[in-house]
Amino acid sequence: MKIDIEKRNSSKSSVKSTVWSIVLIMTLILSGSCSGNKPGHATSDLQNHSDTSFASIEFKDYTHDFGKVPEGEKIGYTFVFENKGKRVLVISSAVASCGCTVPKHDAKPVPPGGTGTIEVVFDTSGRSGKQTKTVTVRSNASKPVVLLQITAEVISEPNK
Repeated sequence: MKIDIEKRNSSKSSVKSTVWSIVLIMTLILSGSCSGNKPGHATSDLQNHSDTSFASIEFKDYTHDFGKVPEGEKIGYTFVFENKGKRVLVISSAVASCGCTVPKHDAKPVPPGGTGTIEVVFDTSGRSGKQTKTVTVRSNASKPVVLLQITAEVISEPNK
C-alpha cells in the first residue's frame, strides 16, 4: 500500500509540474504578443531607425543592356553609386551569378555624399543567345543587399 501512495504522489507532482510549465509558456507567449505592435506595423531593429542613421547605397542604374554583341568579346559596364546616408558606406562583397562575369569594386569606405563604382566585365566566349547575369552587392547600408543586372544578346558567327 505504501508503494501505491508514493506512486500517486509522484504522479500528482509530475502533473502539477507539467501544468505549471504550460502556464509559464502561455504567459510568456501572451506577454510577447502584447508588445504594443499593431497589425501591419511590425518593427525590427532596422525599421526602428530612420534610413538616414545608416549608410545608404543608391545606384544611378540597376540594370544595363549591352544589346547585340559578338560571341568571344569581353564587354564591361561601370555601375555608379552614391552613399546617400549619414554613415560611411563599406562594400563588403560584389559576387556574380556566373564565372563568366567578374565584378570589381573598390574596398575603400565611401563617405556620406561620396560616390563609388562597381565595374562588371562579361566574357561572351562560349555563350550564345539572350544572356542575363546578376551581381549581388553586400554592404553595411540600410538595404544591405542590392542586385545589379546585365543583359546581352550574344550573336555567334556561323563559321566558327
